[in-house]
Amino acid sequence: MMSAVSGEPLLRRVKQEAEPPQYSPPEQHRPMQLLEPCNLELEPKEEARFCVSPGESGIVGNTSPEQQHCSSTTAAAASGARDDDAPRRLCLVCGDVASGFHYGVASCEACKAFFKRTIQGNIEYTCPASNECEINKRRRKACQACRFRKCLRTGMLREGVRLDRVRGGRQKYRRAPDQPPTNHPRPQLEEIKVLEALLSYEPELLTCGVQPPSVSDSSARTLALLADIYDRELVGVIGWAKQIPGFTDLALNDQMRLLQSTWAEMLSLMVAYRSMCAGGSPRLRFAADLALDEQQARDLGAHDLYTQIAGVSRRLERAGAHREECYLLKALALANSEARIDEHAALKRFRDAILAALNDAVTALRPYNDATTAMQQLLLVLPALRLADVSVRRFWAGVHRDRRAPMNKLFVEMLEACLR
Repeated sequence: MMSAVSGEPLLRRVKQEAEPPQYSPPEQHRPMQLLEPCNLELEPKEEARFCVSPGESGIVGNTSPEQQHCSSTTAAAASGARDDDAPRRLCLVCGDVASGFHYGVASCEACKAFFKRTIQGNIEYTCPASNECEINKRRRKACQACRFRKCLRTGMLREGVRLDRVRGGRQKYRRAPDQPPTNHPRPQLEEIKVLEALLSYEPELLTCGVQPPSVSDSSARTLALLADIYDRELVGVIGWAKQIPGFTDLALNDQMRLLQSTWAEMLSLMVAYRSMCAGGSPRLRFAADLALDEQQARDLGAHDLYTQIAGVSRRLERAGAHREECYLLKALALANSEARIDEHAALKRFRDAILAALNDAVTALRPYNDATTAMQQLLLVLPALRLADVSVRRFWAGVHRDRRAPMNKLFVEMLEACLR
C-alpha cells in the first residue's frame, strides 16, 4: 500500500518532465495506463544558444551570435546546428583552432592569453625586423610585436581586458558578423592589379653609404648620411611611381608636378610604417642601419620632423596598417596632390582606381565587420602626412640654406619646387 501511494505521484512527475502532455479530441477516449513504460532519454534542445560569462550566474541571452552581447570568453556556438556538425572556427591571429570569441574576435587560447597579458602588463614590444613578420600557428612566438599588432588588426578590443585582474564581470560588447554578404564575393589580393604592380616595384630598404671622411662631428656625420638616404629614396620613388597603372597616362608635366608636390609625404609614410611599434616613443627608421630616437633628432635640429612622422606612425599603428595597405596609401598620397594639374579628368581616373584598390585590399585583409572602420582610419593618415610634409621641407630647406650637409642636385630641385 505504501509503495502504491508513494510511487504513483513519482511516476506521474517523471512522465510529465520527460514528455509533453498529449491531448486527444474529446470524442476519442483511451483507457489510462498508469504502468505504461516510458522512454526517459531526453534529447537536448537545440533551438536556444546561450552566452554565459564566467563568474556570472545569469544567462546573457539566447539570440543569434550576430545579435548577442558576449564577454571576452564567450564560446562560439552556431545557431540551429549541433556543435559536432558545425565547421570549426580558426583563430584570426595565428590560424590555430579557435576556442571561442575572445575580446571580440575568434581566437585560440594562446592568443587570447597573449593579448590579455600584454594589455594587463602594459608591455611594449619591438620588432627586430621590419614589422612584417609572418604570424601563424608555428611562428606565433617568433615576434611578439607583430603578433600583438595582428591582434589589434583583427579587431581585438583593449577595453575587453580587465586591468584589475579580477575574474568575472567582464565588459560586454556587441560582436558583429564576420561573414561576407552572400551577394558580394570577398576580393582577393592577387586580383588587385594596382597592388600587384606596387608589390613588384616597391624600392628595397636602403643602407647607409660610406661616411664622409672629412666630417668628424657625429651629428654632422649623421646628417650627411641622412641627406644621402633622402636623395637615393627620391630616385627610387620616381621609378616606382612610373610603374603604377595609370600614372604614365598623365601628361609629363602633370607627372612631374605630382612627384614634386608629394615626395615628402610618400617618404614620410614609409619611414612611419617601418617605425611602427607597440606603444612608446618610436625610433624613426630611415635605413636598415640608421634609426633616430627623439633625443638624437633633437640634437640634429629635426625635432619637429621627428614629432610629425612619429604621429603618422601612431596613426598607422592604431589602424593596424598592413604592408599592402601602406603601399596603396602611398600611391593615394601621390594621386591626392593639390598641385596645379592640366588634365584633371585623367588625374581623377588615376585617383579613383587607387581608392578602389585600397578599398578592395582592406576588405580582403580584414574581417568584414572591421573593414569600414579600418578604411576610415587609414584615410585619416593623409592629413597627418600633410603636416609631416611641411616639417620635412622646412628642415631640409634650413639644412641647405646653412650648408650643414652636402645635398645632391635632384634633392635640391625637388626641395625648391613649391607647386602647392
